[in-house]
Amino acid sequence: MTAELFEGHYVWHPAADDRVLAGVCVEVRAGRYRYAYEALAETRSDFGLRAHRSLVLASEAADTDLVERWLAEEPTPEAALLWARVAVQRALRAADAHGGRTEVHDGRAEALERIALTACDRAAALAPKDPTPWVAKLAMARLHRRLHRLRDPAPQGLLTAPPGPWRLFAHILSLDPWHREGHHRFLSFFFARYGGSVNAAWDVAAFLGQRAPVDSALRLLPLVALVESYDPTRLLADRVWEQPQWRSTALAIHRNWLPSVAGYRFTPVLDLAYLAHALVMARCESEARVTLLAMGPYASRMPWSAFGDPVEQLSRARRACGLPAPGAA
Repeated sequence: MTAELFEGHYVWHPAADDRVLAGVCVEVRAGRYRYAYEALAETRSDFGLRAHRSLVLASEAADTDLVERWLAEEPTPEAALLWARVAVQRALRAADAHGGRTEVHDGRAEALERIALTACDRAAALAPKDPTPWVAKLAMARLHRRLHRLRDPAPQGLLTAPPGPWRLFAHILSLDPWHREGHHRFLSFFFARYGGSVNAAWDVAAFLGQRAPVDSALRLLPLVALVESYDPTRLLADRVWEQPQWRSTALAIHRNWLPSVAGYRFTPVLDLAYLAHALVMARCESEARVTLLAMGPYASRMPWSAFGDPVEQLSRARRACGLPAPGAA
């Protein structure tokens, strides 16, 4: 799918140019789930699209009782999946409100965690070949990183050998070896803000990125870890992307992965944003321009928000590549 042309303003909605999903979001906000079922049912053999649509729809439904009503009236795999997604979002919000640590959670937060885990198990039981419920459960792992079951030993090949939910991740890979969200959820477990460390995150990102096909968006994982480790107080922090290893990483992704984006069913805005950001920071404006054009008018908060106001940062990147940006930015 080719993104639309930029017409002077950004489109921030995560549905991007998935027209079916954008329409269903309107229906969900109105309290109707019929089209949500259709939009998810058609993705039963496309796990990447299923993950994307279920996650976006959950963000629309999380503050309503739509999924509870839907599951009670039609206990389909799609209803169970969206219920798992919503339950996980609610649990993560409650945990983050208490600093993200289980030891400081109140009773409500703990109850939401139990509900979410049960919902994930139910969705997995109804669709045993679908990795999405397991990916949703993986998102919960950071809330329980101190538990013994989440301290599986790392496989050989990692310098820091960080323990983590490797068995859960391995099960996801057995269902879909290159599941995008699964890889990103797993990497985030090792982020310093969730109790991991910068070195562990870099190690895991490099390990996962190197094993992915050269034309896979998973090659972006090291760039995600690099943004996550950004510290503006460090000397020459903004010049890190100019180092040969990071410049060559970004250019290789631009050369090998970007051409495949035209075949996607929706514009992968977040992945494109990470690549565009890395190329701009590496002073590869020509390649960054091509990447930004592939994004069209669609925008994501990350990675731009890690460096300041996302509108200003994205607009600055576009102007650096000779592209128009909203006049107010």
